[in-house]
Amino acid sequence: MSDIKRDSIHGPAVPAPLHEGETLLATWQADKRVYWRGHAIMAIAGGILAGVVLVALGNPAPWVGPIAATAALGLRGAYLASEALTLTWRLTSERLLGPGGHLIGLAEITRARPFFGDVQIITHGGNKYLMKYMADAQAVVDAIDAARQSLRP
Repeated sequence: MSDIKRDSIHGPAVPAPLHEGETLLATWQADKRVYWRGHAIMAIAGGILAGVVLVALGNPAPWVGPIAATAALGLRGAYLASEALTLTWRLTSERLLGPGGHLIGLAEITRARPFFGDVQIITHGGNKYLMKYMADAQAVVDAIDAARQSLRP
């Protein structure tokens, strides 16, 4: 049996090293409770939508839609959990280091904001990054903003 190789979309297996003089301020990992809460919300919304569509189409068994949607999203969540829950973001005195090899200079960040329970990072160049499944999105935003403020003279 062949070895399973790490998908390159997640970047190098080893986190980016810190620059000389750069200090680590915070580390955030995807939160299991937030991950499953998001999947539960998707399952409920998907189940309602599936049931409504089946009723509108005149299906004699519209109850199948909500059950199928819930099962599908539960299986999706279980399948992706091993990757999604390993996503780690690190905040340093100079940069935000994310999964997939994302290196975002604090001076490049225009805005950090809560976004549907996650954290959206927007850069001056218009790039957008999503820090998914953060346990306390507002605390993450506050930490990033404080680090950005410390750069300014």
